[in-house]
Amino acid sequence: MAGAAKASAVAKKLTKGISKKGTRIHTKTHFYRGKTLSLPRKPKYDSKSTPKKTTLDKYSIIKYPLTTESSMKLIEDSNTLVFIVDIKANKRQIKAAVKDLYNIECDKVNTLITPRGLKKSYVRLSKDFDALDVANRVGVI
Repeated sequence: MAGAAKASAVAKKLTKGISKKGTRIHTKTHFYRGKTLSLPRKPKYDSKSTPKKTTLDKYSIIKYPLTTESSMKLIEDSNTLVFIVDIKANKRQIKAAVKDLYNIECDKVNTLITPRGLKKSYVRLSKDFDALDVANRVGVI
């Protein structure tokens, strides 16, 4: 009978579990937070209600051609058109927009930002195109 009592006591301990509660000995100077379960996010709604619109297309890159005396001189003498363009546009985008809008090839594009905060673009046309003809077609002259 004593054996059965002893066996039931051991079985009771095993089902209950043995607690080894005590203070932990820390051997390092730093405390590292334990890794816990990280669940993926499941949002109830989108963070943005509408998709972001692409701001720079060929129509918004080039604002308008410049029609000052100095730009007219550049059109006549050095085969160059002058445009006011979007401040965020770069030279490659300006070149592509001019090619798409006016069907002309350009050799190079120079840009500067004016003291008024506008970006001015000097578009040098290739030898095949005449800046005077293009300016007439665009409506500069």
